[in-house]
Amino acid sequence: MGELIEVTDPADPRLHDYSGLTDVELRKVREPAEGLFLAEGEKVIRRALAAGYPMRSMLLSPKWVEPMRGLIDATAPGVPVYVGAEPLLEAVTGFHVHRGALASMQRVPVPDPGPLLERAKRIVVMEDIVNHTNLGAIFRSAAALGMDAALLTPRCADPLYRRSVRVSMGTVFALPYARLETWPGGLRTLADHGFRTIALTPGPTAVDLPQLRFGPEEKVALLLGTEGDGLSDQALEAADLRVRIPMAAGVDSLNVAAAAAVACYAIAAAPAE
Repeated sequence: MGELIEVTDPADPRLHDYSGLTDVELRKVREPAEGLFLAEGEKVIRRALAAGYPMRSMLLSPKWVEPMRGLIDATAPGVPVYVGAEPLLEAVTGFHVHRGALASMQRVPVPDPGPLLERAKRIVVMEDIVNHTNLGAIFRSAAALGMDAALLTPRCADPLYRRSVRVSMGTVFALPYARLETWPGGLRTLADHGFRTIALTPGPTAVDLPQLRFGPEEKVALLLGTEGDGLSDQALEAADLRVRIPMAAGVDSLNVAAAAAVACYAIAAAPAE
């Protein structure tokens, strides 16, 4: 079980992993460089542990020690569980820790796309999704609606950033993902592994999503574009098919996370050719 350690000083160097969590730009650089990420709340922490991410430490207030007892007992022997008053936690992190606990987790190497694509049949490909909330929401929808994996272009946000993890409810740990080294050159990797690329776009010439048909063994990659601008011209031109979600009431498009959920469901439910 974890080792309970009382902390009283916000400047305690042992709490370095948790400092300045509200400074997005700092944390986006610091966490990958230091090989860590933060998980928030018992459910998310358990999912990170189940996915094979080692825990570095945990931080919680005294009132959460007993509610989190099962999780504390499940941590590896010797892992420090820091316990401090709520004002101390807020001084360290920059916000009120209302989900009971924070855990600093050790990152593991991100796999290469090749082996992942060999096993997968339905995947989402995120092009330059830089908003952590949208990224986490897309992971959650993709995992819930039967997609096998996700690919990220080089400029995509970090799936293990705290906001992405929280919005996804830990499904960033359940859905295998890899990051492409180049884009749009990475589209060649999809073609080499036999994927049919489906570009989601509000363009008027695109095929309506309900018209999709797939062969029973066909490998499908859903391309999702960045917030606002959508997919790049290069991605649209390289795609095998462009599809759109039919809109009503004069609305031109959905938020990328909402659109991803609709498209993932349509792909999972598409009848065979």
